[in-house]
Amino acid sequence: MNGRISGLYAITPDLADTQKLIKQVRLALEGGARALQYRNKSADQSLKLQQASALMRVCREAAVPMIVNDDLELALEINAGGVHLGSSDCPIADARIRLGKHKLLGASCYNDLQRALQCEAEGADYVAFGRFFSSTVKPDAVRAPFKLLRNAKLRLNVPVVAIGGINLQNAALLIEAGADAVGVISALFNASDIVETAKIFASLFAHQRHGVA
Repeated sequence: MNGRISGLYAITPDLADTQKLIKQVRLALEGGARALQYRNKSADQSLKLQQASALMRVCREAAVPMIVNDDLELALEINAGGVHLGSSDCPIADARIRLGKHKLLGASCYNDLQRALQCEAEGADYVAFGRFFSSTVKPDAVRAPFKLLRNAKLRLNVPVVAIGGINLQNAALLIEAGADAVGVISALFNASDIVETAKIFASLFAHQRHGVA
């Protein structure tokens, strides 16, 4: 496994402008994002390949893992740091075999602890729960309760990522409930100062580690 997921987990917005995307990602990494997930639901395969390849170089320079959302073939093609899969994607056990043991494999588990336990057993390196708050990116996504994070931390041995509507005002609640990482799109990449916003997100984890409210 290529390191453990923790802290600010930046997830890219749907942007057709590759240069703008690269610039924004550089700023997020400069501010302290510990991992990047390339996600673009509106791009065609050619643009995805272009953007993912470019972001791989950026992440490699920053020594931060880049994970591809929902596309195992693309992750393998560009030798990405890993892949993140949902319930309708390639089965986790199959993806583990194809990725090998040194790449990160993440699984969306929504509000389902049993799915998380199964994904861990099949080789997932981390699981993601959510949405926890109202989300403009996935407004119809199932809602997950805070107690799910606490229960997951008692039963899982892999990092737990919280996603969905997370911002600087509510992230600390999820970290306190047990989230090892927070996946953020809009609150990070729509910020007027991406570097400073990333720094604040990162600081929330430092405060939690030191027991500061």
